[in-house]
Amino acid sequence: MSPSDVPLPKVLAIDDSELIHRLLRVRLQYEQLELHGSTKAEDGLRLARELRPDVILLDIEMEGMDGFHVLQVLKSDIDLQDIPVIFISATASMEDRVRALDLGAIDFVGKPFEVVELKARVRSALRVQHLVKMLAQRAQVDGLTGLWNRTYFDRRLLQEVSEATRHNRSVSLVMCDVDGFKRLNDERGHPFGDMVLERVAKILQGGRGSDVACRYGGEEFGIILPNTAAIEAIEVAERYRRAMEQEIWAMAPGMVITSSFGVAEFRNLGADAGVNDLVQAADGALYRAKLNGRNRVEAAMATHRTA
Repeated sequence: MSPSDVPLPKVLAIDDSELIHRLLRVRLQYEQLELHGSTKAEDGLRLARELRPDVILLDIEMEGMDGFHVLQVLKSDIDLQDIPVIFISATASMEDRVRALDLGAIDFVGKPFEVVELKARVRSALRVQHLVKMLAQRAQVDGLTGLWNRTYFDRRLLQEVSEATRHNRSVSLVMCDVDGFKRLNDERGHPFGDMVLERVAKILQGGRGSDVACRYGGEEFGIILPNTAAIEAIEVAERYRRAMEQEIWAMAPGMVITSSFGVAEFRNLGADAGVNDLVQAADGALYRAKLNGRNRVEAAMATHRTA
């Protein structure tokens, strides 16, 4: 899986007035966004965690937990703290505006709001959030191959292992290394070596849609396979191996460039295994593939898991 198209942005309105929600639906119905709403602060926070909206419209004066408290909860949550919050409130005092901005809100719209002003402020917040997300995504993409980079690999593997553990599902990891890459660079030059890495990345991107191909470092790649047991992961790695072996190099007619693969399934590791153990197991299998002649797939040996 590579970086995909961005869906419609989500806007979450948290306000205890049904009238405000109706007005927002009417005023924003032609904007390119998904509008979600909640009339209770607690439900609004729950929706924020589920939807991860791009912008939150938040009322100050609500029964129970007020908007300032909601904002504090949002900013204290590492997964929600970067969501821009616009306060919408009938309270127009300077003290409330200053407090809202000090707590992390990016804007303030008074009630009753002017439709043109509201649209402009929402659009502005969405543009800023889009740029922030785009920069964050680019920071996780390898500049040469276009695959996800090591930073993304580490975060995504931890996420997939956590999900697999929670739901008792399989997750496998395939580590791939281009055989004799240093020699290729020395003999053919770094531009050719870069082309090899780009071609390998293209092959890895052409796999199953659910798989997550990343550049792990240098000529090594990591492919995360959610919901995949070792036996299926081995088949996937073998398809990659054959595709690389059969690749034709116009700049070097007759040249055959191969890669070696190591496969490990998380459920086959010890009961106390973690993410690092999965990486080490796949790397160990890759090392054996190199020792056993290269251009082959090796799997990590299963370890009995106890409850």
